[in-house]
Order: sequence, then structure tokens, then C-alpha cells
Amino acid sequence: MEDQKQTSFTFEIDNFFDNEGLLMFIPKEILMMITCQLSLYLYVANPESLRLGWKRRASFSFVLLNESGKELFKKPEILFNFFNAEVTGWGYTKALPLKELKKKGLLEKKKIIVKVEVKVVEVIDGGHVTGKDTLDVSGFQVLYSQAIRVSKLFVKHPDMAVNFRLTNQLVRTTYINILLGLIETLEKPPHSISETELGNARSELNDLTQAGFKLEWLKTKIDEVSLKRKVSNAPNDTRVQELEEDIKNIKDELNKEKVKFLSLEQTVSDLRDEVWDFKDELNKKRKLNPQ
Repeated sequence: MEDQKQTSFTFEIDNFFDNEGLLMFIPKEILMMITCQLSLYLYVANPESLRLGWKRRASFSFVLLNESGKELFKKPEILFNFFNAEVTGWGYTKALPLKELKKKGLLEKKKIIVKVEVKVVEVIDGGHVTGKDTLDVSGFQVLYSQAIRVSKLFVKHPDMAVNFRLTNQLVRTTYINILLGLIETLEKPPHSISETELGNARSELNDLTQAGFKLEWLKTKIDEVSLKRKVSNAPNDTRVQELEEDIKNIKDELNKEKVKFLSLEQTVSDLRDEVWDFKDELNKKRKLNPQ
């Protein structure tokens, strides 16, 4: 283990739009990749050279500067991300839309200046890890086997636990495990989720929300799963009944249109008779009063 170390690196990328992708190596085992889509990532460089079982935890952020060094854009800091042999990099696939570069004045002569600020908070150079060993991820003690998933969860939903105030670590771990279990349930195919599981999911979501978690995205997911489940689990006879009802409604509409057509046809016939009567009357008058 090493003390926390904070450092930063600055890069100038010329002819930005002429490059399909750039890889730039920087010291201290760190690699940053910037693509023409302005994806920003922080990587551990040369991970194959590190000892088996190595681990790193670091907070970092990306800043875009102009030539005078003025900060024009900063991506929010990613806190305490967990790096190991399985996950060697973290970052943003879409840090900033390319069309925004010129609007924000981030391109000067097709050049981008990027500064990455890094704080390494934990370094483990290797060793045996048991299945019960834990580490801190965003204030929650989780198993090493859960660390990657929990880290990704906080990257995707950084404000998820900002209102979670319980301080007892055992209780905090219990809640994060409930959350992981809930997500695992909702990742199953909707037709395979039972009514009991769905009810338990709603109950667990309510408990987590009352504890302070912000999980609107999970509520939406539960509603989607519930709807898909109803559709996929609908009995065949119910579907047949629905189709028969649709056919009946269509026939009723056709009959209404048929009645309208017959009524119109009768009206046309009546008008035709009136025309003929009028012609006959006109001819009679002409015979009586020839000019």
C-alpha cells in the first residue's frame, strides 16, 4: 500500500479531425486514449508487466484547455475507480459531442489541449485475495468480486447514494447487496420473472428509496419488465378472444358502412325519380304552349 499521490498531465493534440484515433503513453503506468469522437479514458499502462493480483484505485478527471491554459470544459471527477487485470481502464465513451467543440471554443487551429488530473488512493502490487476480502467502493465495503460491478454502477449513476445517510458499514453493505440482487433479478428475461419476484422487487425498491437511494431509473426498469411480462405471459385463449373481439368490431363497422351506402343509394334513386318527373312535367308544358 502507498500513500495517496496526486499528479496531472497535459497533452496537445494537433490536427484533431485528421486522426481516427490516438494512443498516448504517459508516466506512472497511465495511458490515456482520445478518439475522434472525443472519448476520454484512463488506463493502466503495460498491465502485463505487473505482478499477479495487482490492483489500483484512483480518482481522476479530464479538463480541456485553450492555448493560454484557461479551463474551457471539465468532465466531473470519477471517484475511486477500481483497476485490475480484468478492468484496466475507465472513462467516458462520449465525453463531449464533436459539434460542441467549436461552439465552446475548444478547437484552436484544429488543436485540442487535454489535462488529466489523477489521484492514486490505493496500490496493491500483488498477493492472494480470498473470496471474503472486501474493499471500499464509493463508501461501501464490497467483496472484491463485486467491486467492478459496483464501480460501474456509480460511474453510470454518480448521485445514486448522495442521500444515503446510514453510517454503519454492515448496514451499508446489506443495502448495496440488496441493490445488486434487485438489479440481477431485473436483468433476467421478463417471462422468467414470477409475480412473487416482481412484487419483491417493488418492495426492495421501496426500502432502498426510503433509505435514501435515488433509483428512478430502476423504477422505470421495473415498470418495463412488468409490462413485457404481461405481454409474454398472456394466455393463448385470451389472445384469441381479443382477436375475435377485433373481428366483431370490424364487422360492425362494415355493417354500419353498408347501411350508410344503402341509404345513399336510395337517396340517389329518389333524386333520379324526381328528375324524371320534372322532365315529364316540362315536356307537357312545352306541348301545351308551343313557341
